[in-house]
Amino acid sequence: MSAPHSTRKKSALQTDVLIIGCGIAGASAALRLAQDRQRQVTIVTRAAEPEESNTRYAQGGIVTLGEDDSEDLLVKDILAAGAGLSLPEAARILAKEGPGLVRDVLIKTAGVSFDRTPEGELAYGREAAHSRSRILHVGDATGKAVIEALVAALRQRPNVRIVTSSTAVDLITFPHHALDPLAVYEPITCHGAYVFDQVTRTVCSYLAGATLLAAGGLGRIYRHTTNPVGARGDGLAMSYRAGARVINAEYVQFHPTSLAVADGQGFLISEAVRGEGGRLLTPDGRAFMAEYAPQWGDLAPRDVVARAIHHEMIEHGYPHVLLDVYSAIPPDRIRERFPTIYARCMSLGIDITRQPIPVVPAAHYFCGGVWTDEWGRTTVENLYAAGEVACTGVHGANRLASTSVLEGLVWGNRVARDIAARGSLSVADVGEVPHWEEEGLEEDADPALVWRDMRTIQYTMWHYVGLARSARRLARALRDLSHLKQDIDGFYRATRLNDALIGLRHSVQAALIVAEAAQHNRGSRGCHYRENAKEASPRRDELAEAELISPGGVG
Repeated sequence: MSAPHSTRKKSALQTDVLIIGCGIAGASAALRLAQDRQRQVTIVTRAAEPEESNTRYAQGGIVTLGEDDSEDLLVKDILAAGAGLSLPEAARILAKEGPGLVRDVLIKTAGVSFDRTPEGELAYGREAAHSRSRILHVGDATGKAVIEALVAALRQRPNVRIVTSSTAVDLITFPHHALDPLAVYEPITCHGAYVFDQVTRTVCSYLAGATLLAAGGLGRIYRHTTNPVGARGDGLAMSYRAGARVINAEYVQFHPTSLAVADGQGFLISEAVRGEGGRLLTPDGRAFMAEYAPQWGDLAPRDVVARAIHHEMIEHGYPHVLLDVYSAIPPDRIRERFPTIYARCMSLGIDITRQPIPVVPAAHYFCGGVWTDEWGRTTVENLYAAGEVACTGVHGANRLASTSVLEGLVWGNRVARDIAARGSLSVADVGEVPHWEEEGLEEDADPALVWRDMRTIQYTMWHYVGLARSARRLARALRDLSHLKQDIDGFYRATRLNDALIGLRHSVQAALIVAEAAQHNRGSRGCHYRENAKEASPRRDELAEAELISPGGVG
């Protein structure tokens, strides 16, 4: 349910809990908080439909525990994929609490119909770097099924309001936004957010006793990405400006296989395809992954596969490589297991039951983010973070396939439990916070300038802060982005707001955060790869040969 039109005209609104973002982290937190019928929960999302988020595009599935599985095995796989940077305690929380939440929240409460075997049992898939078959899926559109079920459940909760087409501009924090000058002596505390209404083109102050940042990732700051248009780094930029601690920002995971044809760029070809037997080939038909990861081949972790493809493309001038699935899987099984991929490729003239799929790597997942403790609390009081915008420590330097959806579910639930345990929440009075002012601003943002600046960010990040980084490239990126940020800040202050301009401001800040972290870390680890790295960590194929990681499938 969208907010009634009358509420859009107010300059300030109060709510017990404000949730920014409606992916699995935000939605699952709201569902848990709604159990207390006296607590008012407001979700704001920049999308026109609440189901639109990164969660919607998660094809592969969600991790749980398979039939011959255990918490210890899952933790071991997470830590191995994380290349020595995953936090063991966080991985243990995920493995311990996740499977029960999948059962209780997704299956029982939300009614997600995961695929089953002919005998009626849950069907577990296997993806890259997993040692067991433990991935639940709904065809190849798991995220879509999950978020649609969660939003449907939220619509039945009268104390949850979902406000669409509303873009968060900045977090409201004291002392920065406090009218009381004595607030300067208090610790930084979040009291909600300034939110731009795309319909009325006005900014409203949403005041809350607790704020959950669940605004997703930042793939759109790169030229090639599997992420939807809203993944611009909004949450990362807002939290950084508010003074929250950000860690591991150099670790941006690139998905090895996105569709590489006109009109299909950015469409994800799930790693579950390789989990089912698909093989990567050069355009002339040469299988190459055994050269980069002898033990695991096409099922090596994402960072290894993505860099291998990138190296083949650069070394030989290939525009893409090929993913052959038809040689390994019968046509009927392809159509049954991957209906979305099959339909999308057919619409672009590629019959994957007879032809290989042209693929290239693309920015896919942000492993770093806003630091949180085990309950999703950030370093700013009353501000929580969950989902891709947060860094709980689970993913380390390289995310294990299909763990992100589960992490959003687990920490969304944990944030809700922590907020509920606080009891009554204190919400700032409307008179304590200044209204948003745009007086004297009559000029609209020039869409050509916004588009050009966004393209500059994307190409700068792709070429200089991408799969392979160097000191010279990073220095160029920081210089170009810093100059661009000055121009964008001036542009932002002098023109009327719209969603694209807000996103541009967020994006350039997020890009600088990633580039600065990449420059600071002169070693190589996981998905942060520095050419000529000092004290570089072992390459993943070397770790594999040392039998420190497990084989397996990803989505």
